[in-house]
Amino acid sequence: MAGSSVQGFGVAAPSAERRGRPDLEKGHPLPLLIAIVAALLAALVYVALSIHEDVAATGTRITTYLPYALLLVALTIALGFEFVNGFHDTANAVATVIYTHAMPPGVAVIWSGFFNFLGVLLSSGAVAFGIVSLLPVELILQVGSGAGFAMVFALLIAAILWNLGTWALGLPASSSHTLIGSIIGVGVANALMHGRSGTSGVDWSKATEIGWSLLLSPLVGFVAAGALLLTLRKLVRNPALYAEPDAKAPPPLWIRGLLIATCTGVSFAHGSNDGQKGMGLIMLILIGTVPTAYALNRALPDSSVAQFRQTSDAASKVVAAKAAGYDIVGDPRPAVTAYVAAQTVDAGTYPSLSVLIRRIGDSVERYGSFAQVPAEAVGNTRNDMYLASEAIRFLMKDKASELSQAEIGTLKAYKGSLDEATRFIPTWVKVAVAVALGLGTMVGWKRIVVTVGERIGKTHLTYAQGASAELVAASTIAAADLYGLPVSTTHVLSSGVAGTMAANRSGLQLGTLRALALAWLLTLPVAMLLAGTLYVLFSKLF
Repeated sequence: MAGSSVQGFGVAAPSAERRGRPDLEKGHPLPLLIAIVAALLAALVYVALSIHEDVAATGTRITTYLPYALLLVALTIALGFEFVNGFHDTANAVATVIYTHAMPPGVAVIWSGFFNFLGVLLSSGAVAFGIVSLLPVELILQVGSGAGFAMVFALLIAAILWNLGTWALGLPASSSHTLIGSIIGVGVANALMHGRSGTSGVDWSKATEIGWSLLLSPLVGFVAAGALLLTLRKLVRNPALYAEPDAKAPPPLWIRGLLIATCTGVSFAHGSNDGQKGMGLIMLILIGTVPTAYALNRALPDSSVAQFRQTSDAASKVVAAKAAGYDIVGDPRPAVTAYVAAQTVDAGTYPSLSVLIRRIGDSVERYGSFAQVPAEAVGNTRNDMYLASEAIRFLMKDKASELSQAEIGTLKAYKGSLDEATRFIPTWVKVAVAVALGLGTMVGWKRIVVTVGERIGKTHLTYAQGASAELVAASTIAAADLYGLPVSTTHVLSSGVAGTMAANRSGLQLGTLRALALAWLLTLPVAMLLAGTLYVLFSKLF
């Protein structure tokens, strides 16, 4: 079925007579399917109990279950995105070990799913909030409103629809690319709906940074994997490493160990990078539906609160010095919001930010700790902190020439304190995303695996090619994770396989490359159009 679908894009169907072709037709045994369903149900129960416990800890009385009904729907969609991401993207990680017979297909997907699970659990969270920073600031500040829910539902559903469409065609499209396009589509639609230019609805500097990451990573994969294969040929002259796998015999033990290690690295790196995208969106959902429990990090120790006071006082002095001669009467938020949206400093920017920083410091001083902020003040306190953090981020970038290194260091320390209070991910969120991504890996993988294993090169994938492509993919994703940048596992690994085929002079299937390039080119505009249209519809609905 995958072959006939992809043929519609001009990709040649695989040759069933290929000597090393693995047996992909064996289904999951019944005990494993039962275990998957049981794990899914256990995760849902764990999520429900965790939310109940977090809300109860705030002392909030539940007077209506409507927010929790919306929360359930939104979480289901968000975890559905991660589930689809699992079988859509992670199939790339297992394609090499399956087609080199290093692991049987059923074992490979379970192995990959487990290390995706670990990657999510041990991730830093930097990518999660890098993605969130792309969203329009006014929607983030109003995430609990109808517009906020419309935003979250639109971008998640658009990403799921495109991922399922490309999966049905067996095309390794990028979930990262899709989600970025969806976010841009919502930002542009929101700006147009409010009578502004479409270009004002997105943080284009951040979008450009992420865009370069998504654009360059496949090129890095192609060149680096090809170069690594050629280097291996010079250094390791064992012919078995470069031979077509024998379908009736597993590879030598050392080669199998190498391939399993690289598969493990890609799976772990994929979980640590891609899993964070769902985390950031789930945190937006939680902040919008139950802000009393999730708008501020109530688990911060007293030492962090004391440090917050110090960094707040220091930052207040720096910004107040820039605002000398001006005074603000009234609410400082509109001026700071306008600066974050347009990134244009005017006479009111520094004075308003100075007042906002003082008010945040006064609030923390008055309540004593974040856990003591009363329910009715949590949302405003969190929004003020987020707004101040974003304003400082842009000032440090746009006005670096006007700030001394000491002043930049002071502002950076204060921004770190603000982010520690507002940009956190509870353990249960990581567990829920890890389960969704890990279980998704274990189903629906076959279509993408066939494309990567059979339809990129004209010859069967060798042991050295598989190891080179996966080692480069794991390294590239891990490096991007350190810098808080999303990259496409799909593009890096499939381009790495293509690079090894080119370096080996094995020949490339141009039909597949055209289909992959078409998917790459269409992903951004289609995701933007889908998400923008859904946002307009959902805005009317909510």
